[in-house]
This record gives sequence, C-alpha cells and structure tokens, in this order.
Amino acid sequence: MRRFRFTVAVICLVLLYLGGNDLLFWGCNQQPVTVRVEALATAPPPQEWLVLEGGYLDLLEAISTSGTIEVEAFLVPYRQFAGDDYRVMVETRDPAIVDTLTTYHFKLDSAREQADYRQQHPGAFELHRPVTGTVIGGLIRNNNKQRLQRLTKEFGVEVPDEVVFISEGKEPPFWRGFFFFCVGLLGMGKVVLWKRKTKVGVNGSGDLPGSSDQGAA
Repeated sequence: MRRFRFTVAVICLVLLYLGGNDLLFWGCNQQPVTVRVEALATAPPPQEWLVLEGGYLDLLEAISTSGTIEVEAFLVPYRQFAGDDYRVMVETRDPAIVDTLTTYHFKLDSAREQADYRQQHPGAFELHRPVTGTVIGGLIRNNNKQRLQRLTKEFGVEVPDEVVFISEGKEPPFWRGFFFFCVGLLGMGKVVLWKRKTKVGVNGSGDLPGSSDQGAA
C-alpha cells in the first residue's frame, strides 16, 4: 500500500509540474504579438505566441520531419525575400502544404517531372502570408536542431546555426494545463487523506492502557 501511495504521489507531482508550466506559459502569452521576420534576425522573440509577418514560406527548401512518405509535418523556412539568410523555420501541418510537398518529393520520379509540377502550380511554393503559432522549445527544438545539423553534415545543405522554430496553429494550452493541475492537486489531496486514515487506523487498533487489567478484574 505504501508503494502504491508513493507511485500515485509521484504521478500527481508530475501532473502539477506539467500543469503549472502550461498555466505559466498561458499567463505570459495572453494574446499573440505581431512581429516582423526581419526583427527576429537581430533579437529574440518578444514572447512565445506570435503572429509572424513580412515574409513568405519557401516550400522548395522545406524539410520533412520524418524522412518517409508518411509525413505529418514539414519544417519550412520563412524568408523575408529570396536568397536571404533565413533564421525562422515554421513547423506546419497545413494539409495543402503537406499534400503539395509529399507529391513533389515522394511521388515525382525525376527532376523534369518536378520542374513541370512547379510550372503547373505557379506560386504554390512561395506562400506570402502571415503565420500564427508558438515558439518551439525543449526537446522538440533540440530534435529539430539535430535534424538540421545532420542535413548539413550529410548533404551539405546550408542552414543557419541558430534557428527560431515556430509551430503553426499552436496556442498556449490553458485547458490542458488547468486539467493537469486540478487532477494533480486532487490526487495529492487524496494521498494526504490516505496517509491520515492509515495513521488513525494504526493508532486506533491498539488496546487502551489498562484495559486488559480491567477485563481480568
């Protein structure tokens, strides 16, 4: 029973930690802040929830997040103008973008077919539009950096040393954080009640002092 209570307590503490982080993230990002792409070339993002504008998505230099035909997302450079040294990459799951890039990279067998596809879809590989999303950090950011470093090493692809990764469509997870925090808090309360009941049960199970002597008399 003691081991079970310990396991439940650990799980609840993890939920409190995750929920607290989500709520803190939401508290610091009440509304998205509009920032131009050139501003991120010289300064860090003003906050995590952003509306990025002043550039375009360069689909011709997009990178698959899986490397297989079963693709859920792409990392796409967000450039200010053609040929510039980009510093922002957008992780997008936009179905239209995923479909275009999946067809272009995995379903066309030759460079000629790819060139014909680009001519048949003018403007499909340069999307001039703002992007709303949150800055990616932690393990996901590290994995993306390792993927870019591997491309640089294996294929000679030129990528910037420091990249700001933005996950398109993501918002501060208030309800997830609220749920995790409440469940963790209720769970910790339950663990405390179990501990108190156990102590009361142990103390109440013993005989009162002198009770055996009175019974013998």
